[in-house]
Amino acid sequence: MRKSFYIFALILAALNLRPLITSVASMLGILQSELGISAWTASLLTTLPVLCMGLFAPAAAWLSQRLGLERTLYISLLIITLATALRGIDRSVPLLLVTALAGGIGISFTGPLLSSFIKKYFPASPGMVSIYSVSMTVGAALASGLTLKVYTQSQHNLPLALSCWALIGVAALLVWTAFIRTKQPASDGSRRLRLPLRSKKAIQFTLFFGFMASMFYALTAWISPIALSFGYSPQEAAVMLTVFTLIQIPVSLLIPVLVRRVGKIKWLLIGCSMLELIGLGFLLLPVPMLPAVLLLGAGAGGLFPLGLMLPVMETRNAEEAGTWAAMSQMGGYTMGAFGPLIIGWIFDLSGHYNASIIAMLVIVLLMIGVQLSMNLGTRATKEPDKL
Repeated sequence: MRKSFYIFALILAALNLRPLITSVASMLGILQSELGISAWTASLLTTLPVLCMGLFAPAAAWLSQRLGLERTLYISLLIITLATALRGIDRSVPLLLVTALAGGIGISFTGPLLSSFIKKYFPASPGMVSIYSVSMTVGAALASGLTLKVYTQSQHNLPLALSCWALIGVAALLVWTAFIRTKQPASDGSRRLRLPLRSKKAIQFTLFFGFMASMFYALTAWISPIALSFGYSPQEAAVMLTVFTLIQIPVSLLIPVLVRRVGKIKWLLIGCSMLELIGLGFLLLPVPMLPAVLLLGAGAGGLFPLGLMLPVMETRNAEEAGTWAAMSQMGGYTMGAFGPLIIGWIFDLSGHYNASIIAMLVIVLLMIGVQLSMNLGTRATKEPDKL
């Protein structure tokens, strides 16, 4: 197969990693009113997939070793597609929660294995992570920007609005069938793949990924409700989430260029975190919300591809990249899952978002502390960074 086909397959796979979450996030206010659920319950619809992305990430490396990388990715995409399609059956809360759980498991396998896929097919091009990140962001933007439109133009057909994103999964499955037809050898099962639990650097990556994911999913879930509380219309609130998502695309594309030119990935991480810090500060001021959303989106758009690059750049082969990515995503997404949940819980307690925004400020400060402690630029070795 040609490299262009591998890139196309990577793009289609990555497009499927966020619509299950952002389609719900853009409709949280409507879901609360239509289904009569609290902010805490609504936040579970975004928390459950992210929690699964953490808890089940280590299983990705185990499955890949036994079934083969490409076959495991195909099965993962199938799970995501089926979970999304099942939302078309009914508008019940239990169904939404079950599909959030199942879809999260599929995403938990796909995320770290796409890092292995990049390391395997593009070993000298860690910048390919940017294509992965941008594709994922495009999928998120499409779902956050168009789900409400599908909902209104279908006479408020909620199941259709949430399940139509399975079409992207069907397209991906058709392309990834080529990998199933071509015999792909599984890894040598005699060599156990272990998570780098004793590596100081891997632990730092995990903590950073956790704080980053907490911020990303809290903002994804609650930017629209925050806009509604500021007096914006439902359409304007949905636009805020779309802007937050879309601004990440050019920033993600710029990251590999900056990494090559600047070389100091640590300072890029801190710079992107500072953008989030300033954006949150703007949300606490009586100013228009758009500048804050642009800053928050730019910060998130830089942090995520940098977080995906770290395991690829600091490891020696595809298997090792997969285990480092699995560990950072296991701990990171498990931490990140509580971001939307905590914001919803604080809002239920206080009745306004100022306290939640202050909590997010604290998270960003902790993330900057972890970034400052990182020693980057040296590839993983067996001993030097062990605890």
